[in-house]
Amino acid sequence: MKIELSDNKVFFKNNGSKKEIHPFWLRERVNGKDFVDKGSQQRLFDPTELKGNIKIKNVSLSDRYLKVAFDDGVETKLTIQSILKEFSNVNDIGLIEKIEWDSSLNNQNNFEFSNNIFEEKMMYEALISFYKYGFVIFKKVPTENNFIVKFANSIGSIRRTNFGEFFNVKSKPNPNDLAYTSLPLAPHTDNPYRNPVPCIQLLHCIENEVSGGYSTLVDGYTVTEKLKKDYPNYFKILTEIKVKYQFIDQDVVLEDWSEMIKLDENKNFKQVRFSPRLDFVPLMDKEKLDLYYAARNKISELYNSDTYRLEFKLVPGDLLMMDNYRLLHGRSSYDANEGNRFLQGCYIDYDSTEGKLKHLKRKFKI
Repeated sequence: MKIELSDNKVFFKNNGSKKEIHPFWLRERVNGKDFVDKGSQQRLFDPTELKGNIKIKNVSLSDRYLKVAFDDGVETKLTIQSILKEFSNVNDIGLIEKIEWDSSLNNQNNFEFSNNIFEEKMMYEALISFYKYGFVIFKKVPTENNFIVKFANSIGSIRRTNFGEFFNVKSKPNPNDLAYTSLPLAPHTDNPYRNPVPCIQLLHCIENEVSGGYSTLVDGYTVTEKLKKDYPNYFKILTEIKVKYQFIDQDVVLEDWSEMIKLDENKNFKQVRFSPRLDFVPLMDKEKLDLYYAARNKISELYNSDTYRLEFKLVPGDLLMMDNYRLLHGRSSYDANEGNRFLQGCYIDYDSTEGKLKHLKRKFKI
């Protein structure tokens, strides 16, 4: 990609294609203290109030800058890098390559907590690792005074749900969710019945005195790629048929319809929603239902396979942050009579981690 000039016009050239950059597009991007607020980086002018037929009066190009003078008397100097970045049309986060993994993963992406970690380069590295693998574990996080709330809000903002700002995960009588029992939990994603589904889940271990209760993670991205390669018909139907996900409590009914595997506009993996205790497949003809049920059984078999399931035990102070669009999580059963197993959880969304990552990238000039 590069910028070229010809007859007082600015062109963008890429892969043999050459297109003129509209003068108004450049005029909208004028910078300097008279045009952009230094703190917020918001415009100090309304581009809808400018005349629509703005023309370029003079223009020059160097290795790093494009200097433009417009016929309304305004001049600006734009970096070539900033222009090309906009034309790449890719979010910086989207450039972080997902790494496929299975039960053989040795690196559990551990980062040791410190009071200043939220503004340290280590947090930048932790977030990069999060986007690569779908999870990270912060060690030695304080366990007092519902610290998970402070932790989450130091990255972004907590996503409040009907379970509250945060929730306590331990066995209790008359639970409204199987998470609040000592029963085993098969790999699943959280809250598939919400619109939108919470993007990221945090689980903070406060106590763990039992011999069981191992945490499990499965990379839905890796399994999806396996399904796509080896069982294309199953992959196809799970990305096409929308099913209903439902949660019913005494004072709320939550429902949403979605494909089990959601793809982005380029047909790449975007999200998995998997919670067979909460999904309701629509009525279809028998042949299609036979195929759908076979596909759901196959992907469930893969999720529950020892090949893909990573198992480990959280200890007090461990805080697991995982991508609820990509990863499935669960736990093994435990005997509540052995002692306490107490975790606290909450949700945040992608804008929290993306905003923090971009801030740290700017701060450390990465």
